[in-house]
This record gives sequence, C-alpha cells and structure tokens, in this order.
Amino acid sequence: MEKIFFDNWDSISRTLIIGAIAYLALIFMLRISGKRTLSQMKEFDFIVTVALGSTLATVLLSKDVTLASGVAALALLISLQYILAYCSVRSQRFSKLISSEPTLIFYKGDFLTKALKKERVTEAEVRSVLRSQQVVDLSEVQAVVMESNGQFSVVKNGSIDDPTSPLFQVKRITDQIR
Repeated sequence: MEKIFFDNWDSISRTLIIGAIAYLALIFMLRISGKRTLSQMKEFDFIVTVALGSTLATVLLSKDVTLASGVAALALLISLQYILAYCSVRSQRFSKLISSEPTLIFYKGDFLTKALKKERVTEAEVRSVLRSQQVVDLSEVQAVVMESNGQFSVVKNGSIDDPTSPLFQVKRITDQIR
C-alpha cells in the first residue's frame, strides 16, 4: 500500500526523461509522415491515432518497455498507416477494401429508412445535424450524407447523377430515391 502515491525519484525522473524523448520522436515522425497520419478521414486513420496514444502511454509508464522499443513501435504504426494511405490513394479497389463509403441518408425531403437502419442512425440525429446547420425547413436541403468518418454533411444543392455535384457516387442503399 505504501507505493500508491510515491515510489521513488528514479521512477519519476525516468518518466520525465523517457516521456520528453518519446514525445519529441513522435512529433518528428509525424512531421515526416505528413498530415494524413492524424487526420480523421477514414477508419484506419482513427485506429492509428488511438494506437499511437496507447503506445506513447505504454512507453511513458511501463518500465518493461525501453525507449528504443517504444520508438520502434511508434515508427511501425506510422509506417503502416503511411503504406495503407499510399496504397489507398493509388488503388480505388484497395481503398474500398479498407474503408467505408459515404452513404446517402436523406434525399429530396425523404429520410432513407433502409440507409438509416444500416448506418444505425435515427431520424432525430439527422434532424439534430440539420438544426446545427441552421436549417429551418427540410426543403432547404437536397441531401444529408453520412461520411466515411461518421460525420454528417448537409448538401443544399446537388444531384446524385451529376459528376460535378458533391453527391455524385455517394453510396445509395435504398431504391426510394426519386
């Protein structure tokens, strides 16, 4: 029980020194790997962000993990994320394999119930998003899209058939679309 609040000064100094070095190493690797590493664009980007935090915490607090092992783990995660992003950008098939597509959940005044059920979203949640965008009438909105990262996009003008529209090639789950 006596080591709950304080173990020794060596433990605290190790945490401070290893923490500072690991943090600087992580910042350096993130700068090299580019902005995509911590963006919330796709599922695997989120997973990498959580894994980086967990790894950094383990390096900081576990005496069983050396600084070199921790930095190697951080470098591995960043490298794997970079490889996935690189392959995803260069291959549409690979991109579809590892991440979901945006889904149309509201279109031309209609809530698309099959899409809402598949994405596990309620009509009330969509209405909340619309209110947050200062939409006062559903007729103001052409569509609501649930993006790959789980966020919602409210599109006021556009067509699912027009290649110049932001709605073009958005996944449609239902045949209710008119």
